[in-house]
Amino acid sequence: MKELVERWNMAPDLSISRVLTGLWQIADMEREGRELDPRATAEAMDPYVEAGFTTFDMADHYGSSEIIAGLYAREHGRDSVQLFTKWVPTPGPARRDDVRAAVQRALDRMSAERLDLLQFHTWNYADPSYLDILDHLQELRSEGLIRYLGMTNTDTAHLGMLLESGYDIISNQVCFSLLDQRARNNGMLDLCAANNVTVLAFGTIAGGFLTERWHGKPEPDWDNLETWSQMKYGRFIREAGGWDRLQGLLEVVHRVAGRHGVSMANVACRYILDQPAVGGIIVGARLGRSEHREDNLTLFRFSLSGKDHEEIEEALSRLDPIPGDCGDEYRRPPYLTAAGDLSDHLQSMPSPYETRKGKDGAVLVSSGTSWENIAGYSRAVRKGDRILVAGTTATHGNRVMGGKNPGAQTHFIIDKIEGALQSLGASLDNVIRTRIYLKDMDDWEPVARAHGRRFQDIRPANTLVRAGVIGEEYLVEMEAEAMCRS
Repeated sequence: MKELVERWNMAPDLSISRVLTGLWQIADMEREGRELDPRATAEAMDPYVEAGFTTFDMADHYGSSEIIAGLYAREHGRDSVQLFTKWVPTPGPARRDDVRAAVQRALDRMSAERLDLLQFHTWNYADPSYLDILDHLQELRSEGLIRYLGMTNTDTAHLGMLLESGYDIISNQVCFSLLDQRARNNGMLDLCAANNVTVLAFGTIAGGFLTERWHGKPEPDWDNLETWSQMKYGRFIREAGGWDRLQGLLEVVHRVAGRHGVSMANVACRYILDQPAVGGIIVGARLGRSEHREDNLTLFRFSLSGKDHEEIEEALSRLDPIPGDCGDEYRRPPYLTAAGDLSDHLQSMPSPYETRKGKDGAVLVSSGTSWENIAGYSRAVRKGDRILVAGTTATHGNRVMGGKNPGAQTHFIIDKIEGALQSLGASLDNVIRTRIYLKDMDDWEPVARAHGRRFQDIRPANTLVRAGVIGEEYLVEMEAEAMCRS
C-alpha cells in the first residue's frame, strides 16, 4: 500500500505523503482536562505510516500532539516519518532568546535534534516585529535546529513580500477547499507555483461537511455542534451562502463520486490535490478513534476528468466567495473560527509602535528608523480626529523590504502606515488620502495594483507622481491622511 500513496518533493531532501495526517484534533480530544495515553496514542500512528501516510502535521497549541509524534519517532525511527509543526506566538515582539526557547521547546517535546519543517504564523502584518522573529528563525535554521521554514495562514501579498525580501520559505499552509477558493481566486497558487513554494491545504473536507454524512440532510443546529472543526466550518458554510447552497454543491460532488465509485470526501480532496502548487492536503485524525485510512488510499486510485472539473466549477460559481485572502479569518471580520472571534487564540493585540505626547495635545508615533531622529520628524501625528502619516519607505531596521519589487515594497509601506494608524487608535479604514511618489514611472502599475488591493473597499483620494525618492534602493514612498473619531 505504501507504493500507492502519492509523494511530493517539497525540497530535494524532503519528500512527503500528499495526504498529511493532521493532529489538531488531539487538542479537541483533550478538552476539559481529559488526558490521552501518549504511548497508546503514538502507537495509533503506526497504521498510518504502514499505509504510506508518513507525514504528520501538528502545532505548539495542538495539545500533546508534539509529544505523541515525538514518542512515535523515537520508538520507530526518525527517518520513518516527516513531522511538521507550527509556532503561533502571541502578538508582539520576541527576543532572540525567546525564539530560541520556543524552538527548543518543540525539539524537546518531539525528542528531536532538528525540526523537519517549522511553520510560522503572525497575527498582525502591521507590527513589523514578526520580521525580526523570522530573522531569528532563519538564524536557527542556519545553526541546524530547523531543517526548513514555512508559513501558515499568510496571504498572497505578504508571502510575495517575504519571498522578495529574501526569506527562505518553502511552504504556506492555508485553508483551501471546495467551499473556500481564496487560494485560487487571489493568486496564491500562481505565486507559489512561480516560486517553488508548496501549498499545504487544510479544511479540505470542511470538518466533514463535504461528505455523505451531510448530503441531503437538514440544516444542523449551529449552536450545538460536536467538534471545533464543525463549529469553524459551519461559519464558512454560512459565509458561502448557507445550507441550501451547500446542498447544491454536495449534490454535484455526490454525482461525480458515483461515476467513479468513490466517496464524496475523495472527490473533494482530489479536486484540491489537482490544483497547481498544492503538494498535500491535511486530513485530521482522531488517533485510535476515528480513522479514514482506507478511504484516503482511494484518492490515489482514480482521477477526475475534465467533465468532472467543469461540473464542480459550475457548482462553485453558485457559492458566495469567502471574503478576503488566505488567513484573513484570523485577522479581520468575519472571524471564521470555532468561536467566531479570536478569544480562543489571544487575549490582546499590542500597539505596533510606541507613542508619546507632543505639543498642543498632539500624539506622536515613531517607527524607530534612524532618519526620524536625524531629521526630527514623527512617523505619524494625531491631532484631534486628524492623523498625518509621513512619507514612508520600505525600511525595516537597516533593510529594504520587498527587494527590488515595487509592488512588494508598496505592501510593506502600507503595513508600516497601518501600524502607525493602529498605534494611534485608527486603521486603514480611516484613510481619506494617500500620496505615492515613484522613482521610475515605469513602476506605476505594480504599485497601483498593490494600492488597489489594500484600499479596494476604502477608496481614499489618491495622487501618484514621479519624484526623486531618496536612496537608490527605494522605489516607492507613500504618505497618508486619516480621519477618525476620538
